[in-house]
Amino acid sequence: MSQSEAIFPNGWAIDTPPDLKNSTDKDYHPVFKAFLAGSFSGTFSTILFQPLDLVKTRLQNSSQHVVAAAVNSRIQPGMITIFSNIIRQEHIIGLWRGMVPSIARCVPGVGIYFSSLHWLKAKSGKTTADLGAFEAMMLGVVARTMSGVALIPITVIKTRYESGVYKYNSLGGALKAIYRAEGLRGLSCGLGPTLARDAPFSGLYLMFYTQSKQSIPKEWMQTPSAASMVHFSCGIVAGIAASLATNPADVLKTNMQLYPDKFPNAYNAAVYVHQKYGIKGYFKGAVPRMLRRTLMAAMAWTVFEEITRSIGLK
Repeated sequence: MSQSEAIFPNGWAIDTPPDLKNSTDKDYHPVFKAFLAGSFSGTFSTILFQPLDLVKTRLQNSSQHVVAAAVNSRIQPGMITIFSNIIRQEHIIGLWRGMVPSIARCVPGVGIYFSSLHWLKAKSGKTTADLGAFEAMMLGVVARTMSGVALIPITVIKTRYESGVYKYNSLGGALKAIYRAEGLRGLSCGLGPTLARDAPFSGLYLMFYTQSKQSIPKEWMQTPSAASMVHFSCGIVAGIAASLATNPADVLKTNMQLYPDKFPNAYNAAVYVHQKYGIKGYFKGAVPRMLRRTLMAAMAWTVFEEITRSIGLK
């Protein structure tokens, strides 16, 4: 495995091919190599784990009407209830609602994120292995912010597709409908909470990942099987920790993007969530979100390694 690392836009940490930094291959630009392998891996993982993202969005939707057990006189829908309702009302294919905007966000997001991270690391003159905890966090935050700002319209559409509240027929139709009804503000609603979720997630993920990996004895990394297990374990730990830390911002983002008239800013959304659900409300959807993040990280490792070997990127 290489000494240099990169991070996918969804917060996945991966070891990049050795030639991404000092490439002698004249046929492909190093960033393009990262974009290509990352896009394949990201697309595959997005398709496979889209149902978990869908359930997370439905759990966070404060107006979602589902049959569930009442706890403290409040309706508390669970993952199994959401899954069952989707399958019953929308059939199995309904679990992949919002997949097109998810892929449309993931693929260019990989390119933007990798380009930004590659440029920032080149400017700093360091590889990820050389970064301290604070430096790693800041690089992840800045690179993810660039990607998040560029892709916020697709993020809005993805959230609305998954909610079941909006009935858009296509990605292009959704863009036109939102622009006509809400203007540019509608296409960028929830930007603040989105950045407050994604930028810290990438920063925290990279920090937790690099620090946990640096604490592992180097002799454990001598064989491919042991190295893969170390990377997998560090990625799981980093994904869980970063997901929990950023889940409140994810809840606010979802509500703002679904109901922009009701929640014109993050403060209104935060007050509503706290009044209706209390502190627990900020962690609605945390379980499927953590499952998706960690499973996507594991899948990203496997698919990325296989692709880089099969198409000669390593």
